[in-house]
Amino acid sequence: MSPFLDERGRRLFAANEAISLGRGGVTAVAAASGLARSTINRGVAELKAACNEIGHGIRRRGAGRKRETERQPGLLAALEGLIEDAIRGDPEAPLRWVSRSQRNIAEALRRQGFQVSQKLIGKLLREQQYSCQANRKTREGSHHPDRNTQFEHINTTVKAAIVAGDPAISVDTKKKECVLQRHGRSSA
Repeated sequence: MSPFLDERGRRLFAANEAISLGRGGVTAVAAASGLARSTINRGVAELKAACNEIGHGIRRRGAGRKRETERQPGLLAALEGLIEDAIRGDPEAPLRWVSRSQRNIAEALRRQGFQVSQKLIGKLLREQQYSCQANRKTREGSHHPDRNTQFEHINTTVKAAIVAGDPAISVDTKKKECVLQRHGRSSA
C-alpha cells in the first residue's frame, strides 16, 4: 500500500493496523513497515481523537523541512550570479537555457560555502523556469577561442537595451541548408 499513499495516509493506515492488532501492535507494525514508532503513535492519537484538524493537507501548517533558500540565505542570488553569463535562449522566448552543467554549478556553490547537491540545483533552476537540458547549439563551433567572449558581449548588449527600454531582437543567422542561385531563381 505504501507507494499509493502519501505521508499522512501511510501514518493513518499503519496506526489503524496497530490498533487492530491490539497490545504490541505499534511495535509489530513499526518492524513490518519501517515507520518510526513515534509516527505510528501520532497516527493512533489522530484516529482516536476522530477529528481532522489539518483538513486535506498532509502536515500541519508550518510543519516540515524548511526550503533550502530559507535555510541558506543568499543561495538564490549566488546561483543567479553564477549562471548570469551562461544563459542562452531562442528567438521566441526570453533567455532561458543555462549552458553550465548542474554538477559544475553545484561545485562552484559549494566552494562559496553553500551546502547544495546537483539535484537541488536542478530543482532551483526549474523553479526559476530555466531549461535543465543540454542545448545542442552550445556544442557547435566551440573551437573558436572567442566564442564565450562573443556570447558575454551579446548578453551585456541585450541587458543594456532592455534596461534602457529598447527592444532586443534575437536573430539566428546560422545557415541550415545549401542555397544555390541560378539565373535569378534559388533552389535548395
